[in-house]
Amino acid sequence: MDLDKQPQQPTAPADTDTIRASDADRDRIADILREALAEGRLTADEHAERVDSVYRAKTVGELEPLVRDLPTPGGAPRAAGTPYAYGPEPAAGPADNLVAIFSSSTRRGRWRVGPRTNAFSLFGSVEIDLTEALFGQRLTVINATSVFGSVEIRVPENISLRGSGTGIFGSFEVRTLESADPEAPVVVVNGYSVFGSVEAKPKRGKFIADLQDRLRKHLGH
Repeated sequence: MDLDKQPQQPTAPADTDTIRASDADRDRIADILREALAEGRLTADEHAERVDSVYRAKTVGELEPLVRDLPTPGGAPRAAGTPYAYGPEPAAGPADNLVAIFSSSTRRGRWRVGPRTNAFSLFGSVEIDLTEALFGQRLTVINATSVFGSVEIRVPENISLRGSGTGIFGSFEVRTLESADPEAPVVVVNGYSVFGSVEAKPKRGKFIADLQDRLRKHLGH
């Protein structure tokens, strides 16, 4: 028997205050804040301030105080792997974050779209143009939040576009689009607007757009 060997001590659990926050952690906190705003537990200013802190947080310890005085939606946070309103949850991984606070943020041209994108506008504007983007997965989820600002999302006509959201003294509009190709990419836009706007629709060619505008004007007369 080797007397020099000492029994292995159990590893102490990591302090949650120092654990790096994941995108799922931030989404969970943002969901709680959204419900609190809709229920009147937070004012629009309080909500905007806390959501801004959510997307700036680096650790779980920074997130939890933001909802310490609020109940969770339905009494419990959304469990990992719970399906979204349309289709399964996208693959895990870092999300792209587009944030505009008293400013503007734009993503357009030929770029590779990740499975998850968070767009947050506070007295600013966010523009996401997917018409020339490269899709590395079939399902792409965009979580859009607009507070006294705007989030505009444009997609090509050969994909499926779906969404679910709420406008609180604002507008949330997703123009549903279904592709004839069952293997075409699917873009799902979730979120809400407060005294702002979130709009997602296909980007049509200039000729078609001009023709539609002329037709609307003619019918208006």
